[in-house]
Amino acid sequence: MTSTELISSNTLSATPSFNQTDELPAGGLDANHFDWQEVWYPIHYVKDLDKTKPTPFTLLDRKLVIWWDKNASVWRVFDDKCPHRLALLSEGRINEQGLIECPYHGWTFSGSGKCEFIPQQREGTNAEESKRACVTSLPTTVCQGLLFTYPGNPENAPKVKVPIIESLEDNSGEWVCIDTFRDLPYDALTLLENVLDASHVPFTHHGTVGNRNNAAPVELELVKSGRQGFTGIWEEGPRKGTLGKQDTLFIAPNFMTHDLTSKQFGRTLTVVYATPISKGKCRLFARFPFQFSSKLPKFFINLTPRWYSHTNQNTILEDDQIFLHYQERFLEEAGGSQNYTKACYLPTKADIYVNGLRQWVNDYDAEPFKDQPLPPPLPKEQLLDRYYSHTVHCGSCSKALANIQRLKMALGILTAIALILTPLAVTYREFLPILTLWILTGISFMSGASWLGLGILEKRFYQGSSLPSRNIQK
Repeated sequence: MTSTELISSNTLSATPSFNQTDELPAGGLDANHFDWQEVWYPIHYVKDLDKTKPTPFTLLDRKLVIWWDKNASVWRVFDDKCPHRLALLSEGRINEQGLIECPYHGWTFSGSGKCEFIPQQREGTNAEESKRACVTSLPTTVCQGLLFTYPGNPENAPKVKVPIIESLEDNSGEWVCIDTFRDLPYDALTLLENVLDASHVPFTHHGTVGNRNNAAPVELELVKSGRQGFTGIWEEGPRKGTLGKQDTLFIAPNFMTHDLTSKQFGRTLTVVYATPISKGKCRLFARFPFQFSSKLPKFFINLTPRWYSHTNQNTILEDDQIFLHYQERFLEEAGGSQNYTKACYLPTKADIYVNGLRQWVNDYDAEPFKDQPLPPPLPKEQLLDRYYSHTVHCGSCSKALANIQRLKMALGILTAIALILTPLAVTYREFLPILTLWILTGISFMSGASWLGLGILEKRFYQGSSLPSRNIQK
């Protein structure tokens, strides 16, 4: 099966299920072990990729390069390593023929990974035909705006289902979707554990998306569980039952949804993909599809710039980013998932999903980086970094930041000119109308104030606040 056929077949049949028959289950066939290699992973929103240059990404400690193959009109994912002298292909370019070119010696490769040209060899020789000259090409598919890749056995890829949001396929025209992503300084399992835990929202996210006054007993129930994940229900639901019941789905190893329908707001999904980068680091893809009972919220969401939504979502993520970074290190010191119920005291039903996730890890030997220690903890400034964890990878935020910086420069020049001309206008006021002086003063004030305001906004693309909303004294 060609890469193009693989893309088509997975796009059409990508619906996750616990009752797989003729397909291969994610995680391989070993009933006692879940293999994180044998899974489809999202690695980028397509809208944030640049077709003119290679993009690096790390998946399960494996360095990859994403690039647009214009000859086949598909996204490719290669090992980010030239077979010649092991240079990073992501530091190279896509040349005029639409081939990816190594930056070191100019070896070029087509979409299959085959070497097409070695500049250093003499005419009549054919070293490029050797298998040793090829780059490993991973299976890829695009579903619901996300680029997925499969790091395991490529022959298995067409048989393993891609975890997509099924509801969006059923009623695609009725939904409006907010999405974001960020590289987080903790494991994929820590991220899933956090999002599965609905009881932390009123406290951790007080002042952003939560309110302490909404805290109440949380009675969760596991409905079905197994090697492929679990389903659960919260019959009362959030906000003391005012919004209705909430259904939860975890599809192993890295996909989960909360599904909530209320009379006041309509249907809301919280969808999270936790893509493992390396030990102690993952990429979050968060999606929030809405079906509103009124058309007005959809109208305003569609008007909101994506970059503005991302700055607000980053603030929410930073509510718990610091203590989660340390929490998983405390768990490692206590023996990891195997000792989870000993390390953590879980007396209420609010922790049933969290316990279910850790039980899944233990039952199916499903540690993605088994026996690897966590790296040393990071300082708070790095934990709150936004630029390298999001902005530089986001098409909307990087463009907005560049526009803000250009506008700041223009305002700075305008302010400087006005400040220079104002004393001259005062000196020669008997020859100039008084209105000129007022105009120059107004320009100085307004452009200066705008420059300062843009400076505050600019910082939101670089760094989060060390003081979370829940701790602000009012």
